[in-house]
Amino acid sequence: MKFTLSWLKDHLDTIASVAEIGKTLTMIGLEIEEIIDPSSKLDGFVVGHVLTADKHPDADKLKLCTVDNGQGTLQIVCGAPNARAGLKVALATPGCVIPVSGDKLKKGKIRGVESQGMMCSTRELCLGEDHDGIIELPEDTPVGVPLASVLNIDPVFDISVTPNRADCLGVRGVARDLAAVGLGTLKADPLTAPLAGTFASPRRVQIAEDTLAACPVFVGRTIRGVKNGDSPQWLKDRLLAVGLRPISALVDITNYVTIGWGRPLHVFDADTLNGDLLVRFAQPGEHLVALNDKTYELTAEMVAVADQGKAHSIGGVMGGVDSGCTGTTTTVFLEAALFDPRRIARTARTLTLESDAKHRFERGVDPQSPVWGAELATRLILDLCGGEASELVIAGDMPAGNGPIDFRPSRVRQLVGIEVATATMIAMFERLGCSVLSTSDDLLTVQPPSWRGDIAEEHDLVEEVARLNGYDNLPVTPLPRLSMPKQVLTAQQKTLRVLTRTLAGRGLHETVTWSFLPRAQAELFGGGQPELLLANPISSDLDAMRPSILPNLATAAGRNAARGYPNVGLFEVGPQFHGGEPGDQTRVIAGLRAGKTGPRHWDERPRAVDVFDVKADVLALLKAAGVNTDSLQIVAEAPSYYHPGRSGSLRLGKVVVAQFGDLHPAVLKALDVKGPMVAFELFVERLPTPKAKATKARSLLQASAFQPLERDFAFVVDTSVAAEAMVRAARGADRQMITDVSVFDLYQGPNMPDGKKSLAVSVTLQPMEKTLTDAEIEEISGKVIAAIEKATGGSLRK
Repeated sequence: MKFTLSWLKDHLDTIASVAEIGKTLTMIGLEIEEIIDPSSKLDGFVVGHVLTADKHPDADKLKLCTVDNGQGTLQIVCGAPNARAGLKVALATPGCVIPVSGDKLKKGKIRGVESQGMMCSTRELCLGEDHDGIIELPEDTPVGVPLASVLNIDPVFDISVTPNRADCLGVRGVARDLAAVGLGTLKADPLTAPLAGTFASPRRVQIAEDTLAACPVFVGRTIRGVKNGDSPQWLKDRLLAVGLRPISALVDITNYVTIGWGRPLHVFDADTLNGDLLVRFAQPGEHLVALNDKTYELTAEMVAVADQGKAHSIGGVMGGVDSGCTGTTTTVFLEAALFDPRRIARTARTLTLESDAKHRFERGVDPQSPVWGAELATRLILDLCGGEASELVIAGDMPAGNGPIDFRPSRVRQLVGIEVATATMIAMFERLGCSVLSTSDDLLTVQPPSWRGDIAEEHDLVEEVARLNGYDNLPVTPLPRLSMPKQVLTAQQKTLRVLTRTLAGRGLHETVTWSFLPRAQAELFGGGQPELLLANPISSDLDAMRPSILPNLATAAGRNAARGYPNVGLFEVGPQFHGGEPGDQTRVIAGLRAGKTGPRHWDERPRAVDVFDVKADVLALLKAAGVNTDSLQIVAEAPSYYHPGRSGSLRLGKVVVAQFGDLHPAVLKALDVKGPMVAFELFVERLPTPKAKATKARSLLQASAFQPLERDFAFVVDTSVAAEAMVRAARGADRQMITDVSVFDLYQGPNMPDGKKSLAVSVTLQPMEKTLTDAEIEEISGKVIAAIEKATGGSLRK
């Protein structure tokens, strides 16, 4: 929100300085973003008097001038076409910093002649865009006085207005706040007084019955005989100062009222309208060419202001070109309506359309403003454009504002810790525009004004007292230090810390991604059900809760690959969702590897990541969590988003604690990422609770003094037999002596019966008390053979 100092003083009688106003605004919650004060850049500039202006001896377009600066005369070379004797000018002497360039002025020679200063244009001083000539000051301007003291320079304030303070999106609202805090007196506003019309409006307005909630009231007026020319300079200067481009008097007046009073308006060229106006919902597929020359397709949820033939305005957002005012306009129909803030916000967001009117309507304008806004605009139009005004046309009813509030003065001390006298509070409320209906030491009845829709409860009044008393005056009390609890982390939190460090140690990077994703991606991973869709997503494409963390990790890996980092390992700890009710979520550690195992190297050729990489990640996690991995069952079953031949699940009994594998090629294609990508999911809440006394691993001091033995066994088994079944059977043959079992060979081909394969395992025996005899070794070997044959139905390969 921008406004100039002179604009503020139209509404506020104050002698406060620019710096004091800026400090006070921030103190009462209207934070200053910037104060643009051109006079601050004019140090050293003075008023000069051109005594002579002769032709330069060596240049036809330059003049050699002598200029009086109040302390002596300077010789200045000037190329401005209006440089002449007798002129009072803006003079820069050596050492001055030229605002437009930031350069310090120095003496110099121009075409062989010394120049001891510079006579400036408005553009060089950042006071305007005119660079066709130097500034011409009035003849009676004193010579040698500071330039800033004689120029009409208007500082500009730029404040940040929070969404609840719609009343301060107008200069008058800002002035009212400053007056309430005691920085001046709010002036009366005669422009909003009723104005009697001289004829009945030939054009009427009707609000469709189903549209009354979206537009409860519409105030209009016909003004005929207007002349729509350029605005006066003072109005142009006001609009330019706040970043608005002057267009024509009629349009500039609506912008002036919008910024000055926070009351959006619209004017139609009445001669372009067909019959009376109807405020209705737009018809599906209806189009409108707006004043920004863009065509918009309207929907049935948008409010349109239409005549008997078509829509002429997107209600509360922007008008249309067909009924816009031009230089030939002689009759206008003025609109001052009220629109539902939520509907305005939805309309603008759907159309991606911004306007000053929309910015104010979506925050809530004064519900009583349509009438006084129409009167105000009418007076300005008659003053600047002439003409004759009709009586007001009013459709609908003015909505009621917030009701009276019972306010206990003691609540100020209880909630914000400050002591303010009741009489002082009453004075604050009245300066804000509130009416204090009844008073006592213990209770006040306060009626907030119509323009303060944010004051609805007792605590809102407490906030106003604290704000006007000054946020800088709030007492500062340090919070008490809480004693540290004996147990900071729960058992599960400790386990998660160990697991995340385990994955980090294996080269994976922890990530944090959104808990939602596009519905199309959710459906790939078993989600996308109606109960998992978001009612108000932060982005239109992030509209579903995630059924798995993996799609977010996969798209993150894809983004890394697109930026030149194809080999990544990522993991995340977080929830995935399977329902719309509280508790319908599962904590998961999900990981993903993409690309190859590493960069190219002369000693070791990298390979593409595969299912065994993520299987190793999962087993490392389970070991770190204290799970006895010997009890795990590995089955070739996994959700459909994994590759059916390269995936599996880890079970403890009937409980699936983890699943892993290659992501399905069709899923990767739908996610628009390149493989290979392998992933895993570990379900944290399904892990068994660690035992109070965990079994200690053998330390180096407990290591056996006897050499371990390795024995190899090869079996012929059916091709359907899993290697895991052999490993499990061999390990269970003698749990005290057998310390490790691993598969080291697989053979299928010639010399092997159909439907059969050869699997070879290596069994490590670790004696602890003595060296094993041949008989003891053969006994254990027999147990291994018998256990594997029983578990797999195979036979020892001869």
